[in-house]
Amino acid sequence: MNTRPTTATGLAARRTALRMLDACLRTGQPLDQAASAMAKGLEPSDRAHAIAIAQEVLRWLPDLDLLIDSQTRLPLAEDAKARMVLRMALAQMLRLGTPPHAAIATALPLLDKGPRRLVHGVLGSLWRLQPKLADAPSLTHPVADRWTAAWGAEVVEAARTALAEPPPLDLTLADPAQTTKWTEELEGISLTPGHVRLSRGSAIEMLPGFADGDWWVQDLAASLPARLLGQGNGRSVADLCAAPGGKTMQLASQGWDVTALDKSSKRMERLSANLERTGLTAKSSNNDVLNWQPEAPFDAVLLDAPCSATGTFRRHPDVLHRIGPKQIAELVELQAAMLDKAAEMVKPGGVLIYATCSLEPEEGEQQADAFLSRYGEFTKAAIDPKLLPEGISPKDGYVRTLPGMLADKGGLDGFFIACLQRKD
Repeated sequence: MNTRPTTATGLAARRTALRMLDACLRTGQPLDQAASAMAKGLEPSDRAHAIAIAQEVLRWLPDLDLLIDSQTRLPLAEDAKARMVLRMALAQMLRLGTPPHAAIATALPLLDKGPRRLVHGVLGSLWRLQPKLADAPSLTHPVADRWTAAWGAEVVEAARTALAEPPPLDLTLADPAQTTKWTEELEGISLTPGHVRLSRGSAIEMLPGFADGDWWVQDLAASLPARLLGQGNGRSVADLCAAPGGKTMQLASQGWDVTALDKSSKRMERLSANLERTGLTAKSSNNDVLNWQPEAPFDAVLLDAPCSATGTFRRHPDVLHRIGPKQIAELVELQAAMLDKAAEMVKPGGVLIYATCSLEPEEGEQQADAFLSRYGEFTKAAIDPKLLPEGISPKDGYVRTLPGMLADKGGLDGFFIACLQRKD
């Protein structure tokens, strides 16, 4: 078999995938950020291939490691380059349909002067055994233990099933009255007014309605916080941590007078571009929530707080490997400080929406409960179930989406939403 590095094609994509995985697993960098930084010079097809390899490794990492360990006399170190190269080759062979000879030919040059013979031997042995992966990936033990304690074994099994494939594509419509029109034109399904769900693989910018700003991409769960605020009728709302602007656009389309705040100037540029494309309007402020002082309090404040984002594991499997108790504890502290600031911005009788795309109770139910214990002037607001998609209901005054919900329709991200009202 010819495995000389000079003849291997597609090597640039594999080298980039290796660097991305190293940044993610060794330094905790989000995969999206690593891809933005490391895949800039690649052709679009190579960039897409590099990201696909990295994502499949992260989805199936514990299962790939089991296969690797079954063929080595002594276990390779967790952070050994040889282990990562083996993971990548197996992900290509077992998940991406890469011919084994091509996976091996592009794996060995990645090792430079490393243990090529070992990697070649492991891949050759596994190729002869023709292994298969299970129907659903295994979660890492820390994540499985954490989520079992929080939600039970049934939700963990649902999470495994959801992790197996990237999720469908959700669109939020600028005009919910056009739901039937866009569902038919885009050949999707709708789970609630103002929503269309498409299968993955569509070139977003080429779809009808994108250039005209008739819709934007937004997971169904992520659209719920703004939905709960209903029609604004000209009332004022602050959208904190707003960029890239999905909720800002929702609120503007619902008739709110929106002030969008985010401390990232780069992300605020994306928010401005999204507003321009959709023709919606909002005031914008490039500031940190913790330091910002509005001129007057608002009728409503929406805080979609920085969080672990573990609820987005279907589209961002890196969170399963980057996030642990230390990161969660740090984020909980930041969220509490932001909630304290957000509370100051709410008028008497106004509403504070607190949301996180997290499956960690510390960032959701426990955070909201702690806020209510600190602020006697706030109470849980009544949530109208009609504002939620069928199959999602308020519980104990909060909205919680979990793996397994709407699974027969493509599922949705894990999310937590608290609707808190300030007493008059």
